[in-house]
Amino acid sequence: MKPGFVAAGLILGLGLGLRAQVTDTTVCDVVKKPAAFDGKAVRIKGTVVAGLDEFIVKDSADPNCGYPVDGIWLAYPQGSKGKAGAAAIVEVQPSHNFSGKYTPPARTAVTLDKGKDFKQFDSLLAQPHQKGADMCLGCTRYEVTATLTGRLDSVANASLKYDSAGKIVSFGGFGNMNAYPARLVLQSVADVTPKEVDYSKTDAETRSSQIQEPTIATNDIYSVIAAAQNSAGSLAAGQAKDQIVKATGVYGKMGEHTGVNVSLGAANEATPKDEALGTKDSPDGVFFNVTFNTDRLPGDALTRAVVHIGEHIVDLRTPEPGNADVPAYVLESNGWVITAIDSVFNGQKFLTAPGGYLLWDSNWPGADRQGRMDAAIKDFLANEAQLGK
Repeated sequence: MKPGFVAAGLILGLGLGLRAQVTDTTVCDVVKKPAAFDGKAVRIKGTVVAGLDEFIVKDSADPNCGYPVDGIWLAYPQGSKGKAGAAAIVEVQPSHNFSGKYTPPARTAVTLDKGKDFKQFDSLLAQPHQKGADMCLGCTRYEVTATLTGRLDSVANASLKYDSAGKIVSFGGFGNMNAYPARLVLQSVADVTPKEVDYSKTDAETRSSQIQEPTIATNDIYSVIAAAQNSAGSLAAGQAKDQIVKATGVYGKMGEHTGVNVSLGAANEATPKDEALGTKDSPDGVFFNVTFNTDRLPGDALTRAVVHIGEHIVDLRTPEPGNADVPAYVLESNGWVITAIDSVFNGQKFLTAPGGYLLWDSNWPGADRQGRMDAAIKDFLANEAQLGK
């Protein structure tokens, strides 16, 4: 950014907080007609969830609004350096050789009030759940209800569009997989009320197991990816192996240009760079920008997250015939199914999703396993991820 624009950006940011008219609304009203709120300063009473690949605001009064996506993606302004957020996400960005037409959006700057309310809010949502489970993937200890004020960004349609050659030519949306039609860029938070998530049932069922210690330094992400690829290659032949091989293979090897860019840290900021046209080419005409927060993914949880996000990239890059416009519910379901299967193949006794949904228990009778896993994933997607069919 040129020096001359810095002061102007700050003035615009202050204008949002001090002079712009703030619209009081609800999460359900926003997800019903997101385009009507684009660029507006809004104030929303909502409940915030930070999960594996969610950092969302759900409606406090009516969490299931009845739409394919019932939550608003939450983001902090660039440079906020907050701790809370999704543990792992993938976001699509047009590369220099993007096949479609794209104009980067102009956004009014937002300045975050990082006072005591925000610090409490951010700290609560960053606390992991650490009891009981062999693996509680991306689980946080609290969800937080608060009054949130900020800039609302939206698109009319968050689905990806493909040309006849299978290249992505149109997309919108925010957050993981660009699946959320609305994003709230936070300016201030008030009335912070934490609620500890009840994991007591799954903790009791999984208390005999301990989280596995990492065998590879988690700051060496490509060693973790390579280990996941090697593990996938050693599985018994079959459809499940083929899918896990695909999911781990999307990252390529260190230094290989696959269009998948991996970084480590908290995935919680809205930056202009993320919505800008890339300066380099990509094999697909888009970049798949992946972020893993290793502080939230201890031990082999990082390997499971690699598989989970890899499955998302497979589904976005090469959708099955007739599935190019499937809802986010299906894509998330695919991700959790493959993650659970990968857990089984790697000898995990249990797998728990945020909110206390037990997706895999090695003690389940063989005849009940598929049904129990399917039911748990369905409940998780509807009640925690705020996604509907």
